[in-house]
Amino acid sequence: MRTVKLLLSFSIIATLFTSCYTEVIVEEYVDNTPQISINQLLSSYELWYVDINSTVGYGETPFLQKAFTISFINGIVYANNNIVGLGNSGNGFGIDVGEYDAYNMILDVNHDLDGFSTFDVYQIDGNTIELYNPNNDTSYFLDGYQRNNFDYDFVFYDNIHYFLQEYEAWEKTFTSEFGAINEFDNENYLQFLAGGNDSTFRSSQDININNPNNLYWDYTGIYGVGNITGNMYLKTLTLDYDYLGNEYFELSVINDGKIELYHPNSGTVYEFEGRGYIQFLKTGNTKGDSKDLNIEKKRKFRKDKVDNPRENTRVK
Repeated sequence: MRTVKLLLSFSIIATLFTSCYTEVIVEEYVDNTPQISINQLLSSYELWYVDINSTVGYGETPFLQKAFTISFINGIVYANNNIVGLGNSGNGFGIDVGEYDAYNMILDVNHDLDGFSTFDVYQIDGNTIELYNPNNDTSYFLDGYQRNNFDYDFVFYDNIHYFLQEYEAWEKTFTSEFGAINEFDNENYLQFLAGGNDSTFRSSQDININNPNNLYWDYTGIYGVGNITGNMYLKTLTLDYDYLGNEYFELSVINDGKIELYHPNSGTVYEFEGRGYIQFLKTGNTKGDSKDLNIEKKRKFRKDKVDNPRENTRVK
């Protein structure tokens, strides 16, 4: 009888232990399968902001490097590739840049210029997705917004260096009567180049040149754009003129084709207007002197201010 009781007790304990162990396994299992389809996920936000500084990997997907925002609408990919016109172009969506197909958490994009790319799509949280490109082992992270709550102004002023690059040249159109005479009075055109180290500028003392292609650039150097604490709408612009030293300005935007430069050392105010608007990946003229130019432009992780400019060379 005692033996039977012991065996029965052992059987009950073993059963309870097995039951508890099974319950623990069930509780630890988490179902990561999205509750909505990939098409529902991509269309849940009107704009996907490409957080370029969160990119993981050493590869590059060209159309994502160019874009500030991406939208997926009925098989068409839209992008805001330009700072000029941001918030107005395409009712805030930007321009049509290609087509897409989405299935089984896979996104295939046929870009009009850059060709085919495929991505594995992961939902990170309520408004963040990861696009992983297996062909270059690189992930891009996109934050979702609706157009009515997207801060276009913040994106504009946080990317002023790209705004400066979106014209072939900036022509000086105004110099204040007040302010001391200084060397920069002689500079009439500025150019900020995209690509390369993303910090090269050129200046010219030519006068009344209608076509930017006909400008003679007297000087090539590097520039830096910096923030001013407490004022999102005011920036600093530093132009390194080698043996003449740095020219420092406070930069403010009058509109998306005109800027103001205040020169504290002399107290002079200058205005420059953009000439030869460059719209990235767009067929046909859309604004002023704009034309279709396939210029290599991409966003990169960067610091805003150049503290120690490299040596520059004046064109002889």
